Amino acid sequence: MKKERAYYNGLVMSASNFSFVRALIFDLDGTLIDSQRDLIRSVNAMRREMRRDELHEDTISGYIGHGAPQLVGRALGESASAEEREQALKFFLAHYEQHKLDSTCAYPGVTEALEQLAGFPMAILTNKPVRVSVRILEGLGLAKHFRAVYGGNSFRTKKPDPLGAHTILREFGASPAEAMLIGDSEVDVETARNAGTLAAAVNYGFGTHDRAACPADIYLDRLTDLVPLLGNGRE
Repeated sequence: MKKERAYYNGLVMSASNFSFVRALIFDLDGTLIDSQRDLIRSVNAMRREMRRDELHEDTISGYIGHGAPQLVGRALGESASAEEREQALKFFLAHYEQHKLDSTCAYPGVTEALEQLAGFPMAILTNKPVRVSVRILEGLGLAKHFRAVYGGNSFRTKKPDPLGAHTILREFGASPAEAMLIGDSEVDVETARNAGTLAAAVNYGFGTHDRAACPADIYLDRLTDLVPLLGNGRE
């Protein structure tokens, strides 16, 4: 029977090597859900509202992952005043709230993986505002899998600061060495490094990730690939 394998610090490791993992922390956008199209549309709606030309989707995609204020600020441009940034952010958040589930869906294998990983305490740590994150999770039927959901406005700092991850681990009664953070961008890998957890990265998603400069410990083609690496879930 073929053994499941992953790359960990450059070495091929078997599933038994990850039996120490007791807690899982997931990024949201680009990891569990494909929300790219709705985010891009809301950014360009904001640009139109502010009497600016639309941006190419690849440009906007590169701005995602650091929270709504930075997404809007970068999309609006450096020449924007503080008042314009505030107006633009307010419009973006209202538009996105109305259109957050127009095209957004869970990636293939996500629901299956979360069901199989139900024996682990799991949390969401995203730089997206927490209220809209919860509503999206509820709308897609994913909220039931998570003991905690924290967003970019839940703490005084955002990822890659480790405050959110450390808070979750204290709630779960797990040490950083017993945890894995799963994401799609270098922000997530940096968060894992700063928090002292294992870092897993999906090979899909849309977050910016310089893998040479910021390599993860494990790369996953589908989220279901994680299940056998953790011993097929925990009873």
